[in-house]
Amino acid sequence: MEGPPRATFSSRIDAAIAALRDAWTVLRDRGPTQIQFWFIALVIGIAAGFAALFFRKGIIWLQQTLYGTDDVRMLHSFAETLPWYVILIIPILGGLVVGVILHVFTDDGRVRSVADVIEGAALNEGRVEVRAGLASAAASLITLGSGGSSGREGPVVHLAGVLSTWVSRRIAADGITGRDLLGCAVAAAVSASFNAPIAGALFALEVVLRHFAVHAFAPIVIASAAGTVINRLEFGGVTEYSLPEEGALAFYVELPAFLILGLLSGLVAVILMRAIFWTDDAGTRLHRRTGLPRWLRPMVAGALLGGIAIWFPHIIGVGYETVAAALTGQIGLWDAIVFCMIKVVAVAITMGGRMGGGVFSPSLMVGALLGLAFGIIATGIFPTVSGTQMVYALAGMGAVAAAVLGAPISTTLIIFELTGDWQIGLAVMVAVSMSTALASKLVHRSFFLTQLERRNIHLAAGPQAYLLAMFRVGNVMRPPDDPRGPPPDEVAAALKDGLGIAANATLETAMPMFERTDRSFLPVVRTGAPDEPPEVLGILHQVDALKAYNRALAATAAEEHS
Repeated sequence: MEGPPRATFSSRIDAAIAALRDAWTVLRDRGPTQIQFWFIALVIGIAAGFAALFFRKGIIWLQQTLYGTDDVRMLHSFAETLPWYVILIIPILGGLVVGVILHVFTDDGRVRSVADVIEGAALNEGRVEVRAGLASAAASLITLGSGGSSGREGPVVHLAGVLSTWVSRRIAADGITGRDLLGCAVAAAVSASFNAPIAGALFALEVVLRHFAVHAFAPIVIASAAGTVINRLEFGGVTEYSLPEEGALAFYVELPAFLILGLLSGLVAVILMRAIFWTDDAGTRLHRRTGLPRWLRPMVAGALLGGIAIWFPHIIGVGYETVAAALTGQIGLWDAIVFCMIKVVAVAITMGGRMGGGVFSPSLMVGALLGLAFGIIATGIFPTVSGTQMVYALAGMGAVAAAVLGAPISTTLIIFELTGDWQIGLAVMVAVSMSTALASKLVHRSFFLTQLERRNIHLAAGPQAYLLAMFRVGNVMRPPDDPRGPPPDEVAAALKDGLGIAANATLETAMPMFERTDRSFLPVVRTGAPDEPPEVLGILHQVDALKAYNRALAATAAEEHS
């Protein structure tokens, strides 16, 4: 009597397993439906939120272990009580471990960060490097835990990109789906890192995807909300920084001061960015001239940081204590100026020394110190028409960070969410608008896009500039015996003029050749020995190159306006 029910139950289990397999096959081969995609966005948001949480908790644990403090938010004050050799040796050992990790697990010894995520969104269908990304997260964790002067948002964003890349590969996501999944992961990571769901969603759209398409908005918001829930389950609904009182403008006559602060913040942001690039170039030149092993470069940077931290321990780590002190007016004028200058130097050494980390938290600290110093002077000169110094510190914090990130919208919102003060929005918006307008003229729009420009990846100018680099000549050319091709004598004449192009070259190389020679085709060749003529593999027609480029532009426009 028990046989049939068991058989029925077993058959139902088999049917359920078969249905799951069929569903997975459909998901993998045909892509997710909208409802499925939203569910995937939720799962990615939860996973990225936990990744950001574990990364933050890992930094806290490492700082507590290495420095022996119970409250990492007061790390700078605690470090002043430690022997000088302890402060010196910790970043040296941390830099050594970072150098070994990057040497073993990356091909260039470079930490992956937000710039690589932006590149993945634009050029690699929403995919980033997995192996190098995991190594970069580990290296940045050690850097921040052992005294490096950078932020946690850069490695967290790339770590989130690693998670979305894994999912995109499993479901064989196309370019649009892969980019949207990447945006979901980034939004969740940022919101979980800073308890800032609105800014997290807008950061993914404004900085990573670089468009505000409607089809991406809903899943990214879902993921961002999920990341925030993860943060609040651990830390509660408190803001990152507590302000002693509500800020307020004394009167609208004070707004010109914030215009000036915005311009000054833009200049300081440019100095910060160029200092990082200059230090990186100087480190590379020193490495080449001295023959210093690549894996020792972060250790040298750690030694320099340790030496600075002996006298200025506020440079250690993210800088919670110093930012909080600046926002509450607990730092004097000259200390604010000196601390700001030293922080710029420390960040440049950390990033230029290839130690890892992000630039958002350092730019917040630099901006808060700059704004406080400006506010002390402004309120001292015009005490009857001035608000509090805290308002200037808050505005400076947003202005410098917005100029560095090239993200005025999301940065303005994240300042509000970090502090919980929405009453001084006008001052922050004025300062942010001026700083980003000025800085974008002096660099390639932002720190991240300038990083890519230095690698000859031209994303700052928009799709019309970088889409040509996505097409290999070999994928666009016609076979050499195509009946619509040029006569053999014209091909021979083109080769005689040295107009052959390799199959692995991109249209970014080919299009200037068309314009320069006024020819309608280019022979695609493979070169052999110096005394052998090149082998013709095919013919690249200008009309085919233009068609491919136009299709890519149309697809990009359709994605951004869908």
